[in-house]
Amino acid sequence: MKLSRRRFMGFAMMTLASADMSFAGAVPAALVGRWHAESIRRRGVVANIPTVIDIAADGKVTGSGGCNRISGGMTIEEARISFGPLISTEMACAPAIMNQERDFLSALGDARLWRIDEQRDRLILVDAHGRTVLRLLRM
Repeated sequence: MKLSRRRFMGFAMMTLASADMSFAGAVPAALVGRWHAESIRRRGVVANIPTVIDIAADGKVTGSGGCNRISGGMTIEEARISFGPLISTEMACAPAIMNQERDFLSALGDARLWRIDEQRDRLILVDAHGRTVLRLLRM
């Protein structure tokens, strides 16, 4: 199979990034699972677009920004959280989906604190200024 230069570079970047990913130790059980974005920066999301993250017990994160697959790691220390480095495929989709994906990945990058809304089974991610950047529903 012949790879174009762009595809080869994308494959090489994903391979190198994968080698550099470090995962947290034990992730709290309340965080483990699949989470669907309900709002990004207090704005609704495009319906029927799979904007999700899957959080594993070892801190590995996978999912979809709506168009592209994402993968990487996260670290947790009590209420503090950080995602990254995250990698993604590079497919193009409709502008509304690409905008939502960009906002989703940006919000993950800005997340500094987490909490679970147990009554509504939501994961709330907050930035360094105390603003909610992502509200995710457990799937």
